[in-house]
Amino acid sequence: MKAITQSRYGTTDRLTFDDIPTPVPEDDEVLVAIDAAGLDMGVWHRMSGLPYVARTDSGLRRPRRQVLGTDFAGRVAAIGSAVVGVAIGDEVFGTADGTFAEHATTTADRIAPRPSTLTAAESASMPTSAVAALQALSDKAEVIPGDRVLVIGASGGVGSYAVQIASALGAHVTGVASTPKLDHVRNLGAQDVIDYTQDDIDTTGHTWDVVLDGGGNRPVRQLRNVLTEDGVLVFYGGEQGGRWTGGTGRWLRGLLLSPFVSQRLRVLSSNVDRSTLLEVVRLTDAGRINAPIDRTFSLADVPAAIDALRAGTIRGKAIVVPCSVSTRDS
Repeated sequence: MKAITQSRYGTTDRLTFDDIPTPVPEDDEVLVAIDAAGLDMGVWHRMSGLPYVARTDSGLRRPRRQVLGTDFAGRVAAIGSAVVGVAIGDEVFGTADGTFAEHATTTADRIAPRPSTLTAAESASMPTSAVAALQALSDKAEVIPGDRVLVIGASGGVGSYAVQIASALGAHVTGVASTPKLDHVRNLGAQDVIDYTQDDIDTTGHTWDVVLDGGGNRPVRQLRNVLTEDGVLVFYGGEQGGRWTGGTGRWLRGLLLSPFVSQRLRVLSSNVDRSTLLEVVRLTDAGRINAPIDRTFSLADVPAAIDALRAGTIRGKAIVVPCSVSTRDS
C-alpha cells in the first residue's frame, strides 16, 4: 500500500512517499481502509521529535511509528477474531496508528460510526480536534450558558471547534486570531474577535469566565489577568518555547500555582474514545458543529500540508486523501 513514512526525526524533507506492506490486524484489532485522514499539530511534533520531552512517547532516538497520521474516516476492511460490535464494511471514524496511508489498524474502542450527515473528509477532521475542544469546554472548564469564553488560537483546528462547541453550550464567545482569519472565526459563531496583530487580550478591558489557551506563548500572569476571580484557564496547545519542553513549562507553572489562587488553572490531556466520538456525532447530527475544512491534500502532498500547517496558513483543518480515493468520495 502507499504511505507516508519516516525513519528519522526532522523536517518534511525526511518524509517518503513509499510502498509498504498492508498491516494485518491482531486478534483485538480492526483493519480500516482510509478514505480521508486529518492533520493536526501532533503530526508535526511526531515528525520533528520536538519538543524533546515528547520523545518519551514517540521514541528517544528514532520514531517508533514508521507511518505518520492519527485521525481518519474510512471503512472496516477486516477484523480480528476477538473483535465484537464492528462488521466489515462499516463506515467509521476515529483514531489509528499511521493514517497517512491506504490502510491502518486500530481497536474498536477508538472508532465510532461515521456521522451520517458528513463526508469522509469532514468526519476525518473531527477526532483529535473536536474531541479536544469538547473535553476542554465540558470536562475541564465546565462551561454553562451565559459564560464568557475566550478562545486563543480560534482559527486553528481545536480552536475552530471550540468556538462552535462553546456557542452550542450557550456561552458568549470571543475568538483571538490574526487579521486574515477574523472572518473565519466570526463565521464559526464567535460574537466578538480580537486581532492579535493589533491588540492583545489584556488591552481590551474585558475579563472572561473561561480562557482556552491554544496559541502563542503568553505568560501565565497575562492569562490570569483576563480571567474573572473564579475563572478557569485551560491550556491545550501553544507551539512556541524551547526545544526541550516547548510550551509545557507554562503548563507546569500553572498547575503548581493553581492550588494557591482562586482561579482554576488546568491542562487538557485529551483522550479520544468511542464515547467522546459519539458525543461529537450527536452535536454534528443536531447541526451544532460543522467541519471547518480549509484545504484537501493528496497523500503524496503530505509534506506540503504539514509545512502549510506549521506556517499558520491553514484556517481550521487540512485533510489528506489517499491516492486510491477520489475527492468526490471524500
